[in-house]
Amino acid sequence: MEVKDILAKAVQHEVSDILIIAGLPISYKTGSKIMHEDGTRLSPSATHKLVEDIYDLAGKRSMDTLLKHGDDDFSFSLPQLSRFRVNALKQRGSLGAVIRVVSFDLPDRHEFHIPDAVMKFASYTRGMVLVTGPAGCGKSTTLACLIDAINHQRSAHIITIEDPIEFLHRHDKCVVTQRELSSDTDSYEAALRAALRQAPDVILLGEMRDHETIKAAITAAETGHLLISTLHTMGAVNTIDRIIDSFPAGQQQQIRVQLGMVLQGVISQQLIPTQKGQILPAFEIMIANNAIRNLVRETKAHQIESVIYSSASEGMITIDTYLFNMVKDGQILPAEAIRHSSNSEQMKKKLAGYGLKW
Repeated sequence: MEVKDILAKAVQHEVSDILIIAGLPISYKTGSKIMHEDGTRLSPSATHKLVEDIYDLAGKRSMDTLLKHGDDDFSFSLPQLSRFRVNALKQRGSLGAVIRVVSFDLPDRHEFHIPDAVMKFASYTRGMVLVTGPAGCGKSTTLACLIDAINHQRSAHIITIEDPIEFLHRHDKCVVTQRELSSDTDSYEAALRAALRQAPDVILLGEMRDHETIKAAITAAETGHLLISTLHTMGAVNTIDRIIDSFPAGQQQQIRVQLGMVLQGVISQQLIPTQKGQILPAFEIMIANNAIRNLVRETKAHQIESVIYSSASEGMITIDTYLFNMVKDGQILPAEAIRHSSNSEQMKKKLAGYGLKW
C-alpha cells in the first residue's frame, strides 16, 4: 500500500494515529484501541521504503536527523486531505514512524468537551498558564482552543514555538506567528529569547523541557506577557514540584518566589474511555489565588490539592472530583474513575458512599 493511500484511509476512518512498525501490518489507533490492517507483516525494508516516502511527501525533507539521532519530529500537509504530525524513529535496527492525523480545521472546544473554566484562561493577559498531562492526552487540542479563542477575542501578537507545528492558525484579530523547531529555529530556549524582541503579547511554548527553557519562560511571564506552555506531569502539585526540582538546590527558593508571582493556573488532563466507547477528557483545574501563591513560595505545594478542593466557587476542581462527577453523570464506569484517580482508596470510598459498585 502506498503512503498516500494509508494516510487517506486513516482520515476516512477518523483514526488518531498510524503506526508503521516492522513485524506488524500497518496499524491504526483510535482512542485506546489499535487495529491492524489485513495483510502481510511489514519487513524492515518495507518500513524503510514507507518512511522514505513520508519524507518525500514532507517536501523531500532530509533524513539526516533520523539516521544520526534515531528520532525526528516534523509535520506536513496534503491538500484537501489533512495535516500530519510525524515521529520517525529507529527500533530494533529498522526504521518506523508514528503519524498523528491533524485536521486542517481548528478543534471545536465544545466537540472536545473543554469546560468554560479552562477557556477562561484565554482572557488572561499576563503570567504563566500550564497545560499538563501524559503524552497523547489532548494537550495540543486544549492549547489550540485557547490560542483560537485569544485570536478571536482581542488584538494581539501571538507567537507560537512548536515541535512540530500541528494546528495552523489564520490571522483574525491577532497576528499569529508560528515557528517550528529545526526548520525555523534551533531550540525552544533560543526561540523564546528571540520572541521577547518580537513585540509579543502571547507566547505559546510547545514544551518546557529543561530548566534553561523554564527559566526563560518564567522571565517572559515576568515581563508582562501571557505565556502558555506544557509539561508531561499529572496534577498541579506534581507540576510545581517538577518545575522547582529542575533547578539546582541553590536556585530553588528564588524560582519558588518567581513562580509564585507569575503562575496563573495549571490545567491537568487525561483521556478517559466512556461507557459508549468514546474518549472524553477529565480535567484538574487550579487557579493561582493568593493562598496558592503563598503555598508555592513557602514550599508547601503538597497543600495545594486541599485549596483546589475547597475553592470550587472560584472555578477550581480536583481530578478526582471531576472523575466522580463523570461517574454520576453516567459518562464513565466507576472502575475507570478508580483507575485514573490520584487517590484510588478515597475514590472507592466516595463511590461506595454514593451507592456505586465497581
